Amino acid sequence: MTKFWRGGDPFIWLAGSALALCLTMITGLVGVILYNGAGVFWPQDLTMLRLKDGSRVMGTVVDRQEIPGEEGQYRLQLKIGNRDAYGLDFRWVDEARIEALETAPDAVVFERVEWGDAYGFIAGVYERERRTAVGEERGWQALQPLMDQAADLGGQIHELERDEIGVLNRDMETLRLARRRLERQGGAGAEALAANIAENEALWAEYETLSGRLEELRRQSERWSVEIVLANGEERSVRVADIVRAYRPNAMGVGAKAGTYVSKAWEFVAGEPRESNTEGGIFPALFGTVLMVMLMSLAAVPFGVLAALYLREYARQGFLVRLVRIAVNNLAGVPSIVFGMFGLGFFVYGVGGSIDQLFYADALPTPTYGTGGILWASLTLALLTVPVVIVATEEALAAVPREMREGALALGSTKFQMIWTVVLPSALPGILTGVILATARGAGEVAPLMITGVVKLAPDLPLDAFAPFFHLERKFMHLGFHIYDVGFQSPNVEAARPMVYTTALLLLAIVLVLNLTAIVVRSQLRKKYATSAF
Repeated sequence: MTKFWRGGDPFIWLAGSALALCLTMITGLVGVILYNGAGVFWPQDLTMLRLKDGSRVMGTVVDRQEIPGEEGQYRLQLKIGNRDAYGLDFRWVDEARIEALETAPDAVVFERVEWGDAYGFIAGVYERERRTAVGEERGWQALQPLMDQAADLGGQIHELERDEIGVLNRDMETLRLARRRLERQGGAGAEALAANIAENEALWAEYETLSGRLEELRRQSERWSVEIVLANGEERSVRVADIVRAYRPNAMGVGAKAGTYVSKAWEFVAGEPRESNTEGGIFPALFGTVLMVMLMSLAAVPFGVLAALYLREYARQGFLVRLVRIAVNNLAGVPSIVFGMFGLGFFVYGVGGSIDQLFYADALPTPTYGTGGILWASLTLALLTVPVVIVATEEALAAVPREMREGALALGSTKFQMIWTVVLPSALPGILTGVILATARGAGEVAPLMITGVVKLAPDLPLDAFAPFFHLERKFMHLGFHIYDVGFQSPNVEAARPMVYTTALLLLAIVLVLNLTAIVVRSQLRKKYATSAF
């Protein structure tokens, strides 16, 4: 028995079992997210329940459960939509109360800008007060071109608000700051102040003209509406401009449903959020996450690699270097929220507040850099991840055989040439391992971001077409915080659950793509610079 334990086989089996258990749990977690997230955009058929009391309920069947305390009795959970009419999105119906289940081919799903989905039957289409189509089929045929026209007008409204009016707002803000600066200078800038006021009045006149155009476009887009009949017979009017998408799932084939699935998935990736982030797209959060990871990597990787190079190749090994290594290793275990508090105090209030005092005094007391932004959040996460890069880089440098260093020096290379041409290429696979770990950790961190720049909704991206193009002082959205906000801060938990799964699935996909890219690069470098150390 002693020989059995000393042979090490039990520990090998134990390590293998632990690895298999971890892989099983990870696979199970990913499977749950994939199962619940991948099918969210598939158009589900609408089921009409005719109850024994004569009432009717229509919706998509979400779940079937046994009624607590009543063995053998079950109930159905339906997403009934029409939140503005019923006050809720979901309803439980006991199967014992159901007289019949029906399928209505003409039932329509209306995805709306507000109040969630609406389920019903088209009674007619109106232009102002004039009815232009009557009945389900004629109303459906008349609705399609009207939705295209409303979408085109909506695009014009969006372009006018974001581009032309947005440029005017920026110009007027620039003039306001310049006017404050001139007012502080006193009489020396009287002529410039008068010119500033005249230019500002001209901009206001142009703004009034654009506002008139905007109101006219809105009136045009709001002139169409569709009258729908709900399952309980109640009639509701829905403006066509408020309809994002309309389809009849019970009359759709697999191909039509697949097309709708692709359309909804693309809207999720490339669209903007709506309904308190529980519907629509997550492009601002996706963009903010990727940009933050890039900025974090640009700050953490060079600093971490240079620090590891100095500690391993140049620093005199002694008590001070050992103390620095202990500090680096301890930093890797510090809770992330502590880094967030440091980033808030040092970067936001310290560095950002000083920048505002020096360069943006005219905008005070409104802070420019003295408040949370994507730059400070990225630098905070860079501090969080740089210990991982330092440790991994040091290990990679230590793994390079001593003979390779001595051979390069014997051939007449300087120490810098030896490090640049021999040591670094050989250590690159290990360095990339540290970069992979740092990137994966930084992409999923949320706690530091909550106090250094991330917000629930950021209408303006940190990167746009207006000079200086990169607006690193702006607040941003992040996929991790988006999951937290929708999953735990939403008042409508059941309706928000699909968004949680799909966002988590996208975040996992991003981390997976980043890691796979780095792994492929590392594998290629390992083959190119293969040595006996690997």
